[in-house]
Order: sequence, then structure tokens, then C-alpha cells
Amino acid sequence: MADKYKIIGPVYDLLSTIYSGNQIHKSKTAMNADLQEDQKILFAGVGHGRDAIDAAERGAEVTVVDLSATMLKNVEKNLKGRNFKHPIRLVHSDILEFNETEEYDQVVANFFLNVFPEDFMVTVMKHLTTLVKPEGHFVVGDFHYPTGNILTKAFQSAYWYIAVGIFTIFAKNAFHKIYNYPKHIEGMGFSVEKTQSFNVLMIPTLWSIKASRKQIIKSEQKAA
Repeated sequence: MADKYKIIGPVYDLLSTIYSGNQIHKSKTAMNADLQEDQKILFAGVGHGRDAIDAAERGAEVTVVDLSATMLKNVEKNLKGRNFKHPIRLVHSDILEFNETEEYDQVVANFFLNVFPEDFMVTVMKHLTTLVKPEGHFVVGDFHYPTGNILTKAFQSAYWYIAVGIFTIFAKNAFHKIYNYPKHIEGMGFSVEKTQSFNVLMIPTLWSIKASRKQIIKSEQKAA
């Protein structure tokens, strides 16, 4: 399959920093703060891997999966000269062909699900949730679903459409509305535990969402 990120991939991190003033990186690493040493973490569609590197620096056992050879080469460049308790494992693969079911304490999809049209995004999200351990977590970092007053919603939408327009032109990503990730996550049997928003021009335009599987509580009735 052709590498869609040959053109824009090498400058992906630079563009995100310019566009968000480093807020995208902050949203990508927000839920790393809860990681414990030796936990197994998967990053799907890792980009340049700075969020994965942050997790490895905290002592996590990190695996990254990306279909783009360009992106993985940039991760390798960022890994040069770094040493971690657990070396980061790089996997060049379509995420739907990566089947390490219930192997990970945390599965992370940062600014990855937004590259797909909604129906296929749901398919990918469902697959990612199968990789999460029963007591593990699923994390999504992405553009904030429009909330607030009409002006706030207008800014959030415009901020998204500029970004998706660029990536539609240069990487042939799907052009679509902002996805309501919490709604989709809840519909897959997960419960959103934590969200954290990140502002651009004092407006929440990015967020990170952390969810866990809903626990089914069984009650036993004792015979009288």
C-alpha cells in the first residue's frame, strides 16, 4: 500500500507545533501521567512518536504500530541516543492486522482515528478496544467535539476544518465533521473516566479522553 505521508510526514510534528503552539503534544501526553512502570502500552498511528517516547521515559513497555514507513523512520530518528528501561518496539503494519488481543494495559489513538471516514473509524476503534486488557484503558487524543456557545462551536469547527483540509489535500485523509469520540467509546462498552481539554486562543480545541471497560456488577439474592 502506498505511503500517504511521504510528503507531509517529515514535517508532521513541525506543523502540529506551529498550528497548536505545542497544545497537540500536550494533549497526546496528558494521560501518560497516570502510567505505572512496566505497564504495556500500545500507540496506534504514532506519528513522530514523542508521546510514545514520553511513555517509555516513565518506564512503560511501549509498542508503536504505524502503516506509514515515513512516520516510523521519523520515530527512529527521535529514538537515536535514547535509552529506556524497555526499548520501544516498532511495528510496521495495518492496525487491523495487529491482533495482540487483550495484551495492553493502555491502548492509545492520538490524532489517528480522524484520518478515516466515520464508518471505518468505528471499525478501527472497535478493533483497538479488543487489544485492551479487561482492566485496561483506552485513550483518544484529538480535536475537541464542538461545545459551548455558538461562537465557541464555530471556532472549534473552523479550527478542525482547516486541519482536515490540509491533510485531505496532502495525505488524502477523509474529509468529515469532528467525531464525538465519547459517544462512540461509550457505545462500545467502555466508560469515560477522564477528559482533559487544551485551549488555542483560550478556546478548548483539543482534548484527551481516557476510558475503561464498564464493569457489570452481579448481585446475588439469598434465599429467605
